[in-house]
Amino acid sequence: WTKGWGWGGVHLPITLTSVTGHLDDCTCDVETIDAFNNYKLFPRLNELLESDYFRYYKVNLKKPCPFWNDNSHCGIRDCAVKPCPSDEVPDGIRSGSYKYSEEANNLAEECEEAKRLGAVDGSLSKETQEAVLRWTRHDDSSDSFCEADDIYSPDAEYVDLLLNPERYTGYKGPDAWKIWNSIYEENCFKPQNVKRPLASGRGDAHFFSGVCVEKRAFYKLVSGLHASINIHLSARYLLQDTWSEKKWGPNITEFQQRFDEVITRGEGPRRLKNLYFLYLIELRALSKVLPFFERPAFQLYTGNKSYDAEMKNLLLEILHLAKSFPLHFDENSFFAGNKKEAAKLKEEFRLHFKNISKIMDCVGCFKCRLWGKLQTQGLGTALKILFSESLIEKIPESGPSYGFQLTRQEIVALFNAFGRISTSVRELENFRNILQNMR
Repeated sequence: WTKGWGWGGVHLPITLTSVTGHLDDCTCDVETIDAFNNYKLFPRLNELLESDYFRYYKVNLKKPCPFWNDNSHCGIRDCAVKPCPSDEVPDGIRSGSYKYSEEANNLAEECEEAKRLGAVDGSLSKETQEAVLRWTRHDDSSDSFCEADDIYSPDAEYVDLLLNPERYTGYKGPDAWKIWNSIYEENCFKPQNVKRPLASGRGDAHFFSGVCVEKRAFYKLVSGLHASINIHLSARYLLQDTWSEKKWGPNITEFQQRFDEVITRGEGPRRLKNLYFLYLIELRALSKVLPFFERPAFQLYTGNKSYDAEMKNLLLEILHLAKSFPLHFDENSFFAGNKKEAAKLKEEFRLHFKNISKIMDCVGCFKCRLWGKLQTQGLGTALKILFSESLIEKIPESGPSYGFQLTRQEIVALFNAFGRISTSVRELENFRNILQNMR
């Protein structure tokens, strides 16, 4: 489970990974989410994420790892983002006065594969470059749960997410293991007497005995994110790599190694339930943030007025759909006790999550780093929304929303992160069907 973002497969017996029924710490069940996501929400969300506003994300993939001397990532040119030629990049995007000079060295053999599969395509047209500069000017700023990139840094660049899909890159081994180990061991709340939360065979009730609902939730969110990433790597695996073509598709062996109930000794279905828990948390955030997006003054601004209006209508349709979900997670169970203790716990929760967002700068594969940063910022934005309910309720119908604000970066991350989880839930149905047909 922790060995890496992805690893090679071995032949395994065919067993069906099934996750059904009730989810812990909420009133919902798996079947309700499957039906709602796969046939109602997923198709609309996919259409939204292919639009110009949501496909371009500004990210700094050159930030040095803040926790250890990182010399493990690919220093080969193909492994990095291809920057746009300087004459195509508007001055505003390239503004800033500092540059990170640290370069990767000590190349590992596994970097050879990652250089091809993990490279990020940074090409944008001149028109897009000019458009995103206008979007940036259109934006306001505020951050809380995440260590967000400085988008004005000269090292921050726009990336087309549709050109850089999240999929298997060959990034694995000790370096990838170190990332997840750091996340689980140092930044996840877990019972004091449990050394490693990653060992198989522990029931949730035993593992979480004496752990409050907030800390249980934090662990499950991280585990759910990990499960989602592993589903994407299994669903978009490099099945064939020849000079004439690369073929990507579902790898059943990879999927079973991570999630099969027998092979994982009961852990796989628990990981998948944590994915569904993460889905509910982010869905709840979308349903809560509707007033912010409903204001007439809010635009998905790209400069194309009729297209922007069409995309805003689609966005609102998705948010109303999210609101209509019948079995929402009740976040009022969070931080509901003694006010002083609750405030302390909430701050601890926030700082732990902020630390996890910083760890993403230690990921050696740049494509994995891109999607890791985007998904942690998206989840951080969802948490910010859930913990800002009173501010959102006070948003006036017209004029600025002084108390609560989302930047374009947060908006793009929020919806793309939920898009990844929504895709994972949809891919699970695909894997279930394949396994059923193989029996």
